[in-house]
Amino acid sequence: MTAPLTPPPPPHEPSPHTAWPPSPGGYAGVATAPHDVAYGQDGPGMKTELREAAVITVAVALAGALLGLLWVWLAPKVPLVGDLVDDNWVVYFKDTEGEQAIGVDGTFTLLALACGAVSAAAVFLWRRRGGVPLVIALAVGGFLGSLLAWRLGVWLGPDSDVIAHARSAGKGVTFSAPLKLGAKGALLAWSFAAALVHLGLTSLFGPRDPDPYLAHMGAPKDGYGAPMG
Repeated sequence: MTAPLTPPPPPHEPSPHTAWPPSPGGYAGVATAPHDVAYGQDGPGMKTELREAAVITVAVALAGALLGLLWVWLAPKVPLVGDLVDDNWVVYFKDTEGEQAIGVDGTFTLLALACGAVSAAAVFLWRRRGGVPLVIALAVGGFLGSLLAWRLGVWLGPDSDVIAHARSAGKGVTFSAPLKLGAKGALLAWSFAAALVHLGLTSLFGPRDPDPYLAHMGAPKDGYGAPMG
């Protein structure tokens, strides 16, 4: 008399003596992230970053026209007076102790700092990440925009030929001096503010680097929840 044979397990159920087939590229029974997802954390690629940096540089530089218009509108006027001495026109400051000239430089600097902060915030909201090309683009574009604003403000402001202006205004008549940027360091204010604000936003709200301690999160766990192997 023979013992009854044990029927084999159904084909759709895994045998209790065999391990679950490992997923491709990962641990047994654990699904791993596709390669393109991990690659996306490193950025879009150098070519794409350089192309975006070029666009940002041009856009920020062209925004300098707005800075120039605001400078012409908000900068204090420096009053001048013309006088005729021995048939020669002489121009001098009406208020020798006035601080309007300092206010002209200060207005440009404050406006440039504001433009730098706004441009950095706009770039961060657009890309939601940092990167050396983006910071360099903001710095270069800010400097070019400041140059454009300076030259545009001088061109749109009062006549730069003060003698001709005094002659047309008449003797003893007050007129405004041309816009002049005495502190050339103000041309770097936009670049400084843009780089600083963008780095700050990236450090606070940008994507974080993966935690090396989480690298074993996908590994099989023992009965206590600790990674095995």
